[in-house]
Amino acid sequence: MAEALKRRIGPGLLTAYGVGIMVGAGIYVLTGAAAGAAGIWAPLSFALAAIVAVPTALSFAELAARIPEAAGDSSYVEVGLRRHALAVAVGAVNVIAGVVAAAAVLRGGVGYLTSIVDIPFVWGIVGLGAAMTLIAVVGVLESLTFAAVLTVIEVLGLTLVIGAGFAAAPVADWVAPPAPEWSGVAAATIFAFFAFIGFDDVVNIAEETHAPGRSMPRAILWALAITGLLYMLVSLAAVRAVPRELLGASERPLALVWEAGTGTSAAFLSAIAVAAALNGVLAQIVMAARVLFGLGKRSPGLSVFRQAHKRFGTPALGTVVIGAAVTASALTLPVAVLAEITTQALLIVFAIVNVALIGLKRRVPEGPFVVPMVVPVLGVISCVLTFAASFLGGGG
Repeated sequence: MAEALKRRIGPGLLTAYGVGIMVGAGIYVLTGAAAGAAGIWAPLSFALAAIVAVPTALSFAELAARIPEAAGDSSYVEVGLRRHALAVAVGAVNVIAGVVAAAAVLRGGVGYLTSIVDIPFVWGIVGLGAAMTLIAVVGVLESLTFAAVLTVIEVLGLTLVIGAGFAAAPVADWVAPPAPEWSGVAAATIFAFFAFIGFDDVVNIAEETHAPGRSMPRAILWALAITGLLYMLVSLAAVRAVPRELLGASERPLALVWEAGTGTSAAFLSAIAVAAALNGVLAQIVMAARVLFGLGKRSPGLSVFRQAHKRFGTPALGTVVIGAAVTASALTLPVAVLAEITTQALLIVFAIVNVALIGLKRRVPEGPFVVPMVVPVLGVISCVLTFAASFLGGGG
């Protein structure tokens, strides 16, 4: 076993990885939930959510350029705040969040798969969990290339849905838009924000990226911009083609958009949703294994994970452990509740990371990529307010 990971990733694959994480399987249900809360103004909620995410994304971009390490968030807290215990806690939250998110997406993906192929649900979870773990072990280039192919499939599917939505006869609210319900827009903005938090996963590939000082900021910001545009266009097509009440009540809102625009079956979207789920599971396994690898650098108790496979150049032990945890969690845990809690925990982590950047900038103002001090300050404020709003809104 070697200690160093292989640098095999360029900015293009890194950007595709970020888009794949952020779009994920969530777009297939999140669009309907946003429309149910904000109605015809749902696209505004996605635009506002992307804007709220920008300061923290910029903070991560600067930190990833300055400290290109696998356990991104944890390393930033260690260097910026000089608090080892807090850094390890942040890393643990990231690992748990990755496992839970992957487990939730795996369950959803297998649900779609069993509607197409007649296989037992349990075997679907075990089989897909093992397959994604194996791909993650074989290599980061192979993993991210496979993820990029799945991302292309997802984006093509979403493009078809957007086209169908704009081809459909417009609903009454589109023809004569009602005044915005600002409470509904605000509610939709809060959970739409969660669609854009994948940038914290991208930074964990830093030790396998060529020229991370340049590649990381570009990939994070491009991924956020592309994802924001996709979510806005999809939600725009959805609220134009399907009445708010139907979108908000449906578990398959994009299928309703396709059927409204084409009058044909949307069964193919189930296959695309499986691809989206596989993408999400693979991305989270890759991310969480890198966090364990990074934690092994500074924590003697976790040094066993600071091992890269000699042939594949991947953190093989961490990958297998994470893959097994994802599969077991998908089979046994109430992942929906856990996903909600860990998402709120991630908001706290983001606030801490922004504070870490403030501390680092005060000591060392210069770096390969630098944002104004006001950026992490705004990042702290937006994370705290979003956390408080989600908690007060019944999110916890």
